[in-house]
Amino acid sequence: MGDFFYHCLLILGRIITILPLFLFITLYMGRRSIGELPIFDYLVILILGAVAGADIADPSVRHLETGFAIIAIGIFQRIIGKVKISNRKIGKLITFEPVIVIYKGKLLQANLRRTNYTIDNILQMLREKNIFDIQNVEMGVLEGSGMLSVQLKPSQMPATLGDLNITESSNQIAFPVIVEGVVYNTVLKQLGLDRDWLERELSRKGISVLGDIFFASISSKKELHISMKNEQAESIPPIYH
Repeated sequence: MGDFFYHCLLILGRIITILPLFLFITLYMGRRSIGELPIFDYLVILILGAVAGADIADPSVRHLETGFAIIAIGIFQRIIGKVKISNRKIGKLITFEPVIVIYKGKLLQANLRRTNYTIDNILQMLREKNIFDIQNVEMGVLEGSGMLSVQLKPSQMPATLGDLNITESSNQIAFPVIVEGVVYNTVLKQLGLDRDWLERELSRKGISVLGDIFFASISSKKELHISMKNEQAESIPPIYH
């Protein structure tokens, strides 16, 4: 029983000494947004957590060496941060490049595959930005942090009520009806439409094979918007930073 209380006091003492050290190292490493951590900084935090966790949970781990390891990791991260600023080539090797996943209202399938993101992921991220119709997006860029940056089409840019002389928002909701060639018949039914209407619209757009469609949605105005598989963003350069 005595050993138990001794170990509990030892662990408590380690927590009390580790937390201020952790706080100091975090402040030393520099300002970061938790939701937008670069991949290297994320790995540094994981390693710091593992080192501190092992020290707290296992009294046999030497405490001074753990403190040295935490300080060394913090200094190493700071050095790498300085190198990234002075040499962009090195910085690009330890982070993700931004990737254009939406262009002129079209989902770019090849770029989505590169990022391992799905249509569902992108649609959710758009909804979190209060964008419910992909047609309203001029360009969507998946940043290295995993966040989605969106530029709306000029006609959808926010404006004051005085500019527009209206009190009602012009945004509309679009419902996914085809995803990777699969038709959502229940969505058609809820919108008062059917497969015949869909086939007529596809035929009018010169599309005869459902399997060629990557994503399609129907707006509240019964407008069909389609992104084909292997959609290409013509004449748009990549984003390197």
